[in-house]
Amino acid sequence: MQKVTILCVGKLKEKFYADAAAEYAKRLSRFCRLEIIELPEERLPENPSPALVDAALAREAEAIRGKLPAGAVAVAMCVEGPLLSSEELAKRMAGWAGQGGSHLVFVIGGSFGLHPSVKTAAAQRVSMSPMTFPHHLARVMLLEQIYRAYQINAGARYHK
Repeated sequence: MQKVTILCVGKLKEKFYADAAAEYAKRLSRFCRLEIIELPEERLPENPSPALVDAALAREAEAIRGKLPAGAVAVAMCVEGPLLSSEELAKRMAGWAGQGGSHLVFVIGGSFGLHPSVKTAAAQRVSMSPMTFPHHLARVMLLEQIYRAYQINAGARYHK
């Protein structure tokens, strides 16, 4: 059974996000071993300078690198990645599994995204949308899309 890790910066504080994430985690238990690792988001002042943001992202990147398992396929969720349909994500996940990618790690940054070094080190970059979403909502959306990908690959009726 494939292992999927969601490595994310920031904790889910709102109950509705936590409830939605828990529901998809429960659904995914049929298809994979899911692990969600939350890393602390660096605190910044109200209007931080670009230098402060970059320094915070660099510290978050160090924490992310410390949690990336060796041999895992790392996928950076960032706007620079290609936009994939649900079917394309399903194909890629099946392809990674077929190429020995028994452990997938999806990385979601905090409010200011991911440091360039994390994006560069990832095996793949994926964009969810050109629109901006709260990173907590992005986690729920990603969990749903991973669940949908497994459903597509299983030939189930969930994906219409």
